[in-house]
Amino acid sequence: MIDEDRGADADARTRVAAAAVAPGQAAERHAPADTVAPAPGMHGPGMHGPAPIRPERGACRWQDVVPMAYKDEGSAPFRDVSRQVLFDDARMGCELRYFEVAPGGHSTLERHQHVHAVIILRGAGRCLVGDVVAPVAAHDLVHIPPMTWHQFRAAPDQPLGFLCMVDRVRDRPQLPGPDDLAALRARPEVAAFLDG
Repeated sequence: MIDEDRGADADARTRVAAAAVAPGQAAERHAPADTVAPAPGMHGPGMHGPAPIRPERGACRWQDVVPMAYKDEGSAPFRDVSRQVLFDDARMGCELRYFEVAPGGHSTLERHQHVHAVIILRGAGRCLVGDVVAPVAAHDLVHIPPMTWHQFRAAPDQPLGFLCMVDRVRDRPQLPGPDDLAALRARPEVAAFLDG
């Protein structure tokens, strides 16, 4: 959920992050972040890995998380999508990413061996999972099984932002060939979705 009045809360979370201590270790209660003994995998001044608390810095942008291109231009068809990797820790075995599709934009139509777990965080749009087209909005959950065609499209008047959890080590996406597209387009609602 997005909270418009986050200034004081963000400052409080930053202070809590600065006071993080690994179990069994002591530190002064208000020690600066670079003098605190970090928990394994932590990062920030004097730490390794992500800071324990990274406040949101506005509209689904987080401290120390760099927005990146969704994919290389020309590598697959998509429009107006960005991504951020929020958590990528080998000990977790998964990666949590945030994608934002700008109004009228869409992700790539693709499938792969790995499963996706998606939580819509903000905005609205529609998604295709297999041969099902459904509207999606904030807090909806979307499960994408292995080798299932899927795509997300933002509404024309608002972005579609979602969290996506996948295996940390995973296969590359497959794009549909002419026969795949013909099979998908055999269902009128899927054809209409693909046409935008």
